[in-house]
Amino acid sequence: MEDCVIGIDSQQVYGYALYKEGKYARLSYPLEEFNSDVSGRSFHHGRFIQRLREKAASLPNVKMEQGTVTSLVEENGTVVGVKYKSKDGQENTAKAPLTIVCDGCFSNLRRNLCVPQVDIMSHFVGMVVVLENSRLPHPNHGHVILANPSPILFYPISSTEVRCLVDIPGQKLPSISNGDMTKYLKTKVVDQLPPELRNPFIKTVEKGDIRTMPNRSMPAAPVPTPGAILLGDAFNMRHPLTGGGMTVALSDVVVLRDLLRPVQDFSNAAALTKHLESFYSLRKPVASTINTLAGALYKVFCPAPDQASREMREACFDYLSLGGIYSQGPIALLSGLNPKPMSLVAHFFAVAIYGVGRLLLPFPSPKRVLLGARLLSSAYGIIFPIVKSEGVRQMFFPITIPSYNRGASVVMKSAMFDMLG
Repeated sequence: MEDCVIGIDSQQVYGYALYKEGKYARLSYPLEEFNSDVSGRSFHHGRFIQRLREKAASLPNVKMEQGTVTSLVEENGTVVGVKYKSKDGQENTAKAPLTIVCDGCFSNLRRNLCVPQVDIMSHFVGMVVVLENSRLPHPNHGHVILANPSPILFYPISSTEVRCLVDIPGQKLPSISNGDMTKYLKTKVVDQLPPELRNPFIKTVEKGDIRTMPNRSMPAAPVPTPGAILLGDAFNMRHPLTGGGMTVALSDVVVLRDLLRPVQDFSNAAALTKHLESFYSLRKPVASTINTLAGALYKVFCPAPDQASREMREACFDYLSLGGIYSQGPIALLSGLNPKPMSLVAHFFAVAIYGVGRLLLPFPSPKRVLLGARLLSSAYGIIFPIVKSEGVRQMFFPITIPSYNRGASVVMKSAMFDMLG
């Protein structure tokens, strides 16, 4: 896929810059760790998808047909294909021994393949901001504005454009049609942005090209079904604050590829389903780490009204401002370069302990000790429910799961195959 981001003005991104009340904390991964010219690319999605379609159409022995899938085709409890409408509206059926379902967050096919527990956490109000005579304060970085009541994101998608996503908590949005959204963005958001981004933001808002998108969370709860497997947001979602969805999806693709590589006979649906059980265990280290971090960071960056929650956000910002391993460790977790759940938990509670230390030094008082205890309790209350939904055993002790060990040996052989060319 690398060549799909070449020639579309994609931008290299090496980390995040956090902004809060005039101060910055920069989280960058060491540049020498990026071993490809296209690593960490941010791009205009429309151009990328078009390039990807062109690439797929040019592959030998691959037939690509575009249409709208309406339902899965099942025979005796086994998925044998899909029904779809072609571009001219004609209904067709396509059959295959394995159907990979990846129809996104609004999937209408997932209900038979998983237990869909979808939670709408907030909404993104999105727009493309043109920076005519200015640039992002920290080039080659995504920007996270720690605003109230929730974060605002800016990241480059071309040499002159940045995508802006304003998070609005809850399930109710100001109306775009009657002007309430424009008023909200100009009165509640603008003053919290870095000064150099305010005028471009206002110009974009006044043009009215604004779109909204619900931010959904859905733990992976598969129902193994012969003949089909779920991928992407149709299977597992997390808050998109950290942009982890694509990382998880591509990681899942690699795991699935390695598992399918030695399969010679796809016609035995029962045997194939048994073989692919390993997929759900092997994906956990990367997926659960990114899912947990995304959910935890969103809750930290959207503090509750109580002082302990506000102290947790302050501690997180100051901890990341320390640089070195205190910023490189979290960015390695965010990017999927260090998919270790224990590292995530260690950094998260290091933030909490750092926050307690700030409260107790130089002179502790009963009030500050109590606030520190509430801060630790708040940290536990943030991360434990997310870890529980991901599965403690699957997340921290996957080696105790038989299917994980079966799949790990297959993946190891696949990796050796890649190394040998």
